Amino acid sequence: MEYYVGIDIGGMTVKGIVLDSKGTALCEDSAVTGSERGGDFMCDIIAELVNSMLSKCGVKKEDILIGVGCPGVIDSEHGVLVFSGNLSLRDYPLAAKLEERIGVPVKITNDANAAALGEAKFGAGKDYKNSILVTLGTGVGGGIIIDGKLFEGYKSAGAEIGHMVIERHGDVCTCGRRGCFEAYCSATALVRRTRRQMEDNPRSAMWTKYTSETANGKTAFDFYHDDIDAKEVVDWYIKYLACGIANLANIFRPEIIMIGGGVSEQGDNLTVPLQTYVDKELFGGTQYAPVKIVKASLGSKAGAYGAAALAMKVDL
Repeated sequence: MEYYVGIDIGGMTVKGIVLDSKGTALCEDSAVTGSERGGDFMCDIIAELVNSMLSKCGVKKEDILIGVGCPGVIDSEHGVLVFSGNLSLRDYPLAAKLEERIGVPVKITNDANAAALGEAKFGAGKDYKNSILVTLGTGVGGGIIIDGKLFEGYKSAGAEIGHMVIERHGDVCTCGRRGCFEAYCSATALVRRTRRQMEDNPRSAMWTKYTSETANGKTAFDFYHDDIDAKEVVDWYIKYLACGIANLANIFRPEIIMIGGGVSEQGDNLTVPLQTYVDKELFGGTQYAPVKIVKASLGSKAGAYGAAALAMKVDL
């Protein structure tokens, strides 16, 4: 019986999971990433984490395959981490280094791709062959599943959905371009817009619970029904988010688009109006090939589950 180890590398924490062939989680654990001490030290940490998990769940090393999700630009074909600002690494042979330490084959992909694969295999997208995950956090990320396979593009550098332009000559994005999806629809952008709205409107009810320093991604949603300024922020945010999601829907026509990241915790308050907007913008309408908008279901575990799925030798 084969077992699958999924490793999700974050800037601060490495998360690990061991799955059996049915996708049942046998063991989960985490460790400090340690990349500030170099790639080799980080790989030592990951190897220790894998060995510890295998010991806890009684799985032999010769029975496992390993998948890794890693932030940054990833050459998945050759197992190389091309560049990761979060990990301060460049042109690092991650798969080979881990194989040296653990002694089993390792596959790697971008962390957002891994999360999309996790949701597609084990989460909200498991009943569909075509799905997209959009994560709304510090930035906007995600991944694309086409006909049961992960889409990565040329040299695994594709599917950077946060960096399509939805407002020409708009706000500056962290990538240097203007008007990117990420610049308008990340949690960071939502917080920035909320704080600006509060500062421009000192009588807003949002001030009764938050200051411009403590306002967060929940603030405007919390006051949506009681404060016109909060409603303006949420409506602004959802319209831009719907623009980006409708673009994805019309290009790829997935069966389902899953929303993850911190903002997704708003649940129906986010997905219901999003669905309405996207349905209106969907090319050809909704009768023939509708696109469902839902909240992702795996939360912070999506990356580890997806990394394990990466190691599996079957399509979704």
